[in-house]
Amino acid sequence: MSATTIPEDASTGPAAGGRRVHAQIPDDKAMLRAAVELTRDINTARPEIYWPDMLLSTAIGYGALAGAILFEPLWLAILSGLVAIFALYRALLFIHEISHLHRDGLPGFRTAWNLLVGIPMLTPSLMYDSAHRIHHTRTRYGTVEDPEYMPLALMKPWSLPLFVLVAALAPVALVVRWGILAPLGLVIPPLRRFAWERFSTLAINPEFRRRPPEAKERNWYLFQQVGASIWAIFLMTTPFWLGWKPLLVAMIITAAVAVFNQLRTLVAHLWENEGEAMTVTAQYLDSVNVPRNIAAVWAPVGLRYHAVHHLIPSLPYHSLHEAHQRISAHLGKGSTFEEASHRGMWPLVGRIAKSTMGKRN
Repeated sequence: MSATTIPEDASTGPAAGGRRVHAQIPDDKAMLRAAVELTRDINTARPEIYWPDMLLSTAIGYGALAGAILFEPLWLAILSGLVAIFALYRALLFIHEISHLHRDGLPGFRTAWNLLVGIPMLTPSLMYDSAHRIHHTRTRYGTVEDPEYMPLALMKPWSLPLFVLVAALAPVALVVRWGILAPLGLVIPPLRRFAWERFSTLAINPEFRRRPPEAKERNWYLFQQVGASIWAIFLMTTPFWLGWKPLLVAMIITAAVAVFNQLRTLVAHLWENEGEAMTVTAQYLDSVNVPRNIAAVWAPVGLRYHAVHHLIPSLPYHSLHEAHQRISAHLGKGSTFEEASHRGMWPLVGRIAKSTMGKRN
């Protein structure tokens, strides 16, 4: 059974020759129905996958980080650093899964991840979970209220390299946020509010302002903030008794993780919306699937199926490949579903870069 295909002048993806997604593309009801019906039996997070994956990635990442600091041969230190980048990158991206986990799903996983990864990397889950759910809100995706959206494909050409490279400043920014602004905020309430609104969310939209946390979240967020602040202050003291090398190597590796993640973010969507509320199908087509297995290296933890994720946000990462296979087989070639599949990172970067160089109406 094939889904209703979208009009030729409003389509996108490889089969559409790079035409822009229109915000009000009619919803493909056959595709939306198939996405729900074909994935009901794979919609539960499996602890036997989540826990070993997160723990092993974390252990390898920190072990390799220690090697990058301690190994004497430069080539071995660099090799260890590369392993640390990829392992810590994978471990860190579980922050995305945590934002979608049911409150009763995987007991203890959120706390363990924050203690092992989020707080040590100064990126506790509070910086992502509630704000990320706004990104999946039907009426706010792609609008000025979306913390994770900017019309990058419609901006100036220089905005793309700046978007990626500014992420290299993340380690310094996080140390300042938790090691300086957080303690000062205890005695300067306006600074505390400012830091919460502007510097407590992994957002790319400079217009986004975070609202105060809900009452049910306050204690949980306070635990994370105190932990991140104590750890950041500890890191700031290490040059005085360990020397500068450990901190500098750790910051270089985490900067590389941040840049790598920003590059992945650049190709997670087509970034073609100018602030309008979008239909679910338009949101799907403005998002990206890269079914090739090699994409799991640069978009791990299921993020190579980002468009499928936007169709079914609650689906655990280990089910996204199966979901893509099922829906694709059910709807067939030429369906709307196939339109969100792309060949890889660099063709996507090229498409977005080319769009920035186009003429504006």
